[in-house]
Amino acid sequence: MSLIFDIKRFAINDGPGIRTTLFMKGCPLRCVWCHNPEGQTERPALLFTSKKCIACHSCADACPQGGQGIPPKPSECLLCGACVDACPTLALRMSGREWPMDELMTVVEKERKVMEESGGGVTICGGEPLMHPDYLMQLLEELGRRGFHRAVDTTLLSSADIVRRVAANSELFLVDLKHMDSNVHRRYTGVPNECILDNIRLIAELGCRYFIRIPFIEGINADEENIERSAAFLASLPKQPEEVNLLPYHDIGKGKHERMGTCYNPDDIPMATPSEAVQQRALAQFAAHGIAAKIGG
Repeated sequence: MSLIFDIKRFAINDGPGIRTTLFMKGCPLRCVWCHNPEGQTERPALLFTSKKCIACHSCADACPQGGQGIPPKPSECLLCGACVDACPTLALRMSGREWPMDELMTVVEKERKVMEESGGGVTICGGEPLMHPDYLMQLLEELGRRGFHRAVDTTLLSSADIVRRVAANSELFLVDLKHMDSNVHRRYTGVPNECILDNIRLIAELGCRYFIRIPFIEGINADEENIERSAAFLASLPKQPEEVNLLPYHDIGKGKHERMGTCYNPDDIPMATPSEAVQQRALAQFAAHGIAAKIGG
């Protein structure tokens, strides 16, 4: 069973309609701008919110390691959760736990009416859900049995066989396209992009419904050359995406890194939200290739 680190109810940017989004832990990419760093590893993550801490030392007293400071250092923490249970102000939180299928479906079923009335459903996100194909398939099959619309938010960094299995058991892919140059992609995400581009081509050949989501970042991928290559690639596919969403850069991941005791963008790579002029230029580039792009989800 895989760990789920968040459940977002009434989500409106994770596919059509109002949705419940399930976030699975574990991701093979290490994007410098990642806004869900707690989802990168497959293990639970301990999060510490300093403004809630009253320095009562209940966490240190409860720690089986004898108290490793507030918060404990990630390298010394056993992730047992004793400090979380002891904290009276909820300054400490464990991110990621196993959810038995019946318990998870109880949560999902709570919003069935609003999802059905809005044309929504359930989106499985991450991390990278395709890292856990067996559990993902169990989840998709159960959601399908219950009649929920199923979307999978993915990098598509996986085998073609797994992509085909997911395609046969979901109604929509939400696919990240981060950069067209493989060397640049590796520099900023830790992995090359050939497999990702091959799998985007595969789902287009399979006739899947899919949206493309581009984290739109000045200094990384908002330049005219990369946008032109992105638009030309998508226009060349046998089935084009139904939507292309340019998602302007934000640094929400910085606060999460602080709560995890890790460092956001340790190499100080310049990143910024593209200007209005850059956004409009990118939209025009996609339009020139017959691709309907928009800013935001």
